[in-house]
Amino acid sequence: MAAVSSASDTGDPRGRHPPERRLLILGGPQSGKTSTANSILGDEVFDVGTETTHSNVGQTEIYGRRVTVVDTPPWAVPGDPEDNAEADNEDNAGAESDNPPRAPQSLDSEGPCMGAILCPPGPHAILLVVSVTQPFSETERRAAEEQLGALGGGTWRYSMVVFTGVDKLPKEVFIEEHIENTGESLQWLVERCGSRYHAFDNTRKDTEDNTQVPELMEKVEEMITDNQGWYFEVNELILLEEEQARRALEEERMRMEEHARQRDQMIGGPPRELRLLLLGWKGVGKSSVGNSILGRRYFESGQETELCLRRQALVSGRRITIVDTPGWDWFSVRRTPKRIRQESQRGAALLRPGPHTLLLVLPVVSSLTARKRRTLLAHIETLFGDSACLHTMVLFSCGDWLGRTPIEEHILRGGRELQRLLEYCGNYYHVLDSKIPGKDRSVSVLLDKMEEMIRENGDKAFLPIQTEWLSEDSSYSSDNTEPEDDCRGCQLQ
Repeated sequence: MAAVSSASDTGDPRGRHPPERRLLILGGPQSGKTSTANSILGDEVFDVGTETTHSNVGQTEIYGRRVTVVDTPPWAVPGDPEDNAEADNEDNAGAESDNPPRAPQSLDSEGPCMGAILCPPGPHAILLVVSVTQPFSETERRAAEEQLGALGGGTWRYSMVVFTGVDKLPKEVFIEEHIENTGESLQWLVERCGSRYHAFDNTRKDTEDNTQVPELMEKVEEMITDNQGWYFEVNELILLEEEQARRALEEERMRMEEHARQRDQMIGGPPRELRLLLLGWKGVGKSSVGNSILGRRYFESGQETELCLRRQALVSGRRITIVDTPGWDWFSVRRTPKRIRQESQRGAALLRPGPHTLLLVLPVVSSLTARKRRTLLAHIETLFGDSACLHTMVLFSCGDWLGRTPIEEHILRGGRELQRLLEYCGNYYHVLDSKIPGKDRSVSVLLDKMEEMIRENGDKAFLPIQTEWLSEDSSYSSDNTEPEDDCRGCQLQ
């Protein structure tokens, strides 16, 4: 994008039409954009009673100059990552957040920057509308910066802040004092616009002494003069690509919301519960994986697990029960001591009426040979039966070793044996960085995959406990909860 000048835009008398000024109006939700556009046009051109979903154009003539005004949909205000993290923690604790989530843009609406295409070859002024009645925090500042950035480089020299709702300011408080009192975010925005701003009271637009629009247009003319008569040239191709990317993200968000809605319908009311059994050969990081999922160091990692241990926590709105088990031998089932094999079965018995998912932990740093694959499957089928494959998911641990390499590429490099193992598990797999418990956002995605697998299994939602897994002399370590009392009232059964 570039700034250009033309004879007609600078008021060359040779032009056939009166010199034109093109104004692009941007702003957040409920900022007063549409009312401001109507005030400039001097008429109710745009509907203020409904949310703007597509950019609209209006034209008028002010002092012999044709003025084109483009009203746009409100820009999306992103959530603060720290606020989201706090909200997740509060959800896990069963509390409600004081800050309701902001409604994202609808797929039916277009991005606000698409309005720039409606004032070709580009706007002389970009008016950033900010209501004095709404807080302007770092979140709103980032949203404004992202929208100007989406238009392209060099937009700030054509930008001006327009404050609305100034009639709501306390008596004898001027807009300069409001800017100073609001904080650094608003001060940054005004300074980024070259300290160009204008105060608007849309309730005065019908009064005879209303000089707000002429004063605004004078400031616009001063800015155009400072820019040597140039306007901001719009690159339609870039804007269309930005809009396609935005719509793709919106489609993905809607798909995830629909998936969550279907999941909620399937699971029923809270608490939603998942029962997981950690399996694998010795030293693969099962205990660390359990800690990562539960968000705390419930299991002792770095030392060999001798007895099954069950722990439970609330994670992403679900009650998660995990049993960690001793590791198997990688060479053959016979080389795994009978005591260890029995302990694996007793671990499943701790998850009455049965585990939803057998998590087969596999480090991404390990190579899988034909013998290792056959030994893993032999352990699963020998201990849990032929139907265990319906409930088995491969969990790749030590995911930080992948760096930026996608897990799919790692699977392709892993060779045919790894691919055959995943085929046995119905191609259900996930990668997890187990170094920092509670900090891996992919845990929620992992739980979603488990629930998807449960849905696919239909009436076989979990692996039922077999009588032979329970014996009179069985010994296990749990969190002081008998297996008969564990996981009652599960909504996924």
